[in-house]
Amino acid sequence: MGVGVRLEHLVKGAVWDCRMCGTCVLHSTGMTCPMTCPKTLRNGPCGGVRENGHCEVVPEMRCVWTKAYERTQQLPMPRVWREEYNDLRPPVDNRLKGTSSWANLFSGRDKQVPAGWKADT
Repeated sequence: MGVGVRLEHLVKGAVWDCRMCGTCVLHSTGMTCPMTCPKTLRNGPCGGVRENGHCEVVPEMRCVWTKAYERTQQLPMPRVWREEYNDLRPPVDNRLKGTSSWANLFSGRDKQVPAGWKADT
């Protein structure tokens, strides 16, 4: 693991509990890492949100996606980032796990989707 990846992991892990999936969307989820969802969903919520706003899989945990939505409304974020909350994201590309999302953003690797996957927009 390179120095840049270690630094990114150290900062993002400590501050936002980032799981280093390689395709970070913190900016569009109210600085909430969607990979902290037990189902590792890139699009949420899954429909398993309890009445109290907690997760169906881990009942003592607030639903990651409910928390993300609330944060997009509360944080001082550019409007375009708030609107990205509703964007359909491709499935997790596990080949990128542990890599730098910053490097993947600059190289365009984060926009590549698995074969056969296409989002209808």
